[in-house]
Amino acid sequence: MARWCAGQGWPVHPLAPWQKTPAANCERCRTERHAVGDCTCPAAGRWCHGFHAATTSAAQIDAWWTAQPRFGVGVSCGPADLVVIDVDAHAADVPDRSRLLPGIPIGPEVTLTGLATGFDTLALLAALRGEPSPADDTQTLRVRTPSGGLHIWYRNPDPGTRYRSSVGSSPRTALAWQVDVRSDGGYIVAPTTRTTAGTYTPVGEARQPAPLPGWLAADLARTGHVPSERVSQAVQELPRARRAPKRAGRVLEPLLEDVRACGAVAEGAGFTEKLNRAAYTAGGLVQGGHVTEAEVREQLLEAATHARPYQEQRSQSIINSALSAGAQRPFHPRGRS
Repeated sequence: MARWCAGQGWPVHPLAPWQKTPAANCERCRTERHAVGDCTCPAAGRWCHGFHAATTSAAQIDAWWTAQPRFGVGVSCGPADLVVIDVDAHAADVPDRSRLLPGIPIGPEVTLTGLATGFDTLALLAALRGEPSPADDTQTLRVRTPSGGLHIWYRNPDPGTRYRSSVGSSPRTALAWQVDVRSDGGYIVAPTTRTTAGTYTPVGEARQPAPLPGWLAADLARTGHVPSERVSQAVQELPRARRAPKRAGRVLEPLLEDVRACGAVAEGAGFTEKLNRAAYTAGGLVQGGHVTEAEVREQLLEAATHARPYQEQRSQSIINSALSAGAQRPFHPRGRS
């Protein structure tokens, strides 16, 4: 399957045997703090840092899966120009109707009896748009997950427009409750990969992603999955006197240290809350014009990877959601520059 995916132009990377998470990093990458972009392992042919090491090289793929034939296959969505809608079917308490479709009010006249999973919220969004649910789209590759969810694969027809990954539980950047998005900064488990929970199984006849429907593209833009050019432009146009990068650094660094410190504790350290707080603050600093999104993203990911090196996809999702939420409230630190 790794060779087949690479043949479609989709960069792949190993997943740990029988797991849906990336294969473990080398000892150095596990123990030494360093930015992913500065790591020499991917260039040296090692699979450290998950989707950052993804490749379409047949020789590299053969070397990896010869070394460990039980590896699963992960596909790096951004470089593959893929947008995958990840529909969950987890047993969970249904939130208030105001949180089911972020940004779309659902009036009391809409009956929600029986709503229980992401399949229902995705169908509700599609119905409001006068479209069939993507979960029923027989023209595109769909993959049933072991937990009963569904991955709906689409091809980005406009590589000039990038889509960021998100987590469906986020009230600000979710497409819908229990509906995740995997694209830039994320990976997806390839079909036929086996885990201890079961096999990722293709559904229907389609084996190729169809182009992303226009209405879905519009809703992804509406929900913040397309990075805002206006934010970047506004930052560039801010008067120089308002910029305070040193003060911003003094505000952000303690929060980053709190995230890094979670690396000393396997669990129960409040990692998610601390990373969310740091990224939310960073989003406000970016919107305030004091730092750039690129530099804080690198700092956040470096701190998160140091603390939880096997959770890069989850960390990326937390960072994406919190940065977007923080950008709603520009933050101007006080004090001396």
